[in-house]
Formats: sequence, C-alpha cells, structure tokens
Amino acid sequence: MKLKIAFDPDLVALMQAEIAAGEKAVSAAMREAGTSLKSAWRGQITGAGLGTRLGNSIRLASFPKSGDSLNAAALVWSNAPVIIGAHDTGPLIRSKDGFWLAIPTPAAGKSTKGGRITPGEWERRTGLRLRFIYRRRGPSLLVAEGRLDSKGRAVASKSKTGRSLATVPIFLLVPQVKLRKRLDLARDAERAVDGVPGRIVARWVTNSDRV
Repeated sequence: MKLKIAFDPDLVALMQAEIAAGEKAVSAAMREAGTSLKSAWRGQITGAGLGTRLGNSIRLASFPKSGDSLNAAALVWSNAPVIIGAHDTGPLIRSKDGFWLAIPTPAAGKSTKGGRITPGEWERRTGLRLRFIYRRRGPSLLVAEGRLDSKGRAVASKSKTGRSLATVPIFLLVPQVKLRKRLDLARDAERAVDGVPGRIVARWVTNSDRV
C-alpha cells in the first residue's frame, strides 16, 4: 500500500513567496530609513545656519542598486566630512605651527582664493607691513598703518601729510579656538536605526497580505 500526501497550498511556493515578501520589506525599510536620515541631517545643517550648500553635501546610497534583498542596506554620508565633523564635535582648533591662529577682522577683506585671507597674502596684496602688538588681556593683534576705504577695508594711505592715517587692527591672534558644537548627527542616526525593525515588520505584513 502506498500513501501519497500532498499539501494544498504548496508549502514550497508559500515559503518562496514569504522570502520574496521579506526581501521587499527589508529593502523598502532601508530605503525609507536612509531617506529619512538624509532629510534629518540636511534639516539640522540648514537649521543651524550652515547653509543649503553644506546641507546638500549629505548623500544617500541604497544597496543593492537594483532588486530586493534580505541584506539590503543604506549609506548616508557627507561630501564635506571635515566641515560637517567639526560642527558635529565642536573641536579645539590650534595653529599648525604651535603659535597663533590669525583671525581676520572685517578690515582685512576677503582672500582672492576664497575663504579667509592669511597675513602673508594680505601683506602681498596691500604692500603694507603688519606689526605685532601683544596684549596680556584679550587677543593680541596684527595691525597696519593705513586708512579705511569706503568698504571698511584697510588700504595704503595716499596722503603725503599722513592725514587719515590710522593704526588698523587687521588680524586677531589667539592660541586656540573652541568651535561651538552646532550639530548632533548621532541623535538622528540612532533614531533612524531604532525605527528600522518597525518599518520592516510593517512592510513585511503588508507584502504578505498581498501574496
């Protein structure tokens, strides 16, 4: 005597369908978590007054690039990691040579290369010499003998009599600067990670109901 047992519906087909539902659920959940984290980080950056350009440095990549997988993942990063990291940690900044950090005043103007101007570039551009003034209290100074133009920048005086000539502070000198912490990226990252299981379950249940 032979017995033949058949399962209806097909268990193998059911398991394959359940795995497919799981792959879709995990992939969708990771894409959602990555998108949410990217938006949160961009919102933090612009909300801290650091500008949309720096905010747009936040990027997202989902894996796999195509199809679904139980091992799906999302990667969120910045194309400006040094700047973002500095505002996220609030580091103590010191001079590379161990002496002074030269912070330009408005009278120094802008660098022709973009960013902050250095004492050497300022002297080459204006033809004026900077003079060091040590102060026991408050930052020491690099000053120049000149005049202020209509834009408030120090320039060489054309007066032969010395009229309008003044000692103008060009740079403030400090041994170190503590950058204020303006971001908390770990907070949003932890929220995104904590929300992944719930996203997967919700998606998996929805996908299973459709099978």
